[in-house]
Amino acid sequence: MSKKLCFFWWFLLSHLFLAALVCSNYHGNPATDLVNIINNNRTSHKLRKLNDSPGLGCMALQYIKLCEANCTNDHTVNCKPSEDDFTEVFAPNCGVELPTFSTITGRIVGCQSKYLEPSQAFEHVLVRDNHDLSILRNKSHSEVGVGMLGVHKGPFFWCVLFSNGKTNSTFVLENRGLGIVQRKGCYSGSSVPCNAGHKSAVIVSKVMTLSFVVYLLQELLYSFLPM
Repeated sequence: MSKKLCFFWWFLLSHLFLAALVCSNYHGNPATDLVNIINNNRTSHKLRKLNDSPGLGCMALQYIKLCEANCTNDHTVNCKPSEDDFTEVFAPNCGVELPTFSTITGRIVGCQSKYLEPSQAFEHVLVRDNHDLSILRNKSHSEVGVGMLGVHKGPFFWCVLFSNGKTNSTFVLENRGLGIVQRKGCYSGSSVPCNAGHKSAVIVSKVMTLSFVVYLLQELLYSFLPM
């Protein structure tokens, strides 16, 4: 019995260590992954690839923060910030240099009760009908930014902003965005890893579920072995 107990603790600790190791090695940015998916969709229809703008991405994250209490049952966001919010709230919060602010040519916003991988979020949250698709494939777009945020014990939000600004000369971040304190969520074009905690939670959950299943199988095997 003591050997089985020792085995249990060794098993549990080793898999907790594995979960922590996997999480610590993940440094991706799902918001940037979504930009890549958007560009792949556009280029597959012979439309130009959009520049991934950190300034737009940061403002997309600010957009979500303003609307995080407005996720409806049909996964739409019942919130539409005014144009003044972009110039007087989002841009200053991100450190976007106001002389470089350009026209927002489109926006797609959606929410879901749980985190979805980028490909699933694209298909089931952001591009659900022809209207969303027409915004995505608008020929006037030249730049794109994506923000995403998970609300504590609440839904996940995604926001895509498009602009017709000039690459690398619009939505310029002061000091290249180094002054931005990103406590929640993530946005595309940023070198800072996603800070929403959703990726770690998903990985830990999967590792621990697998660990529990393996442990049960191990216990079943022990029950058939002589003591």
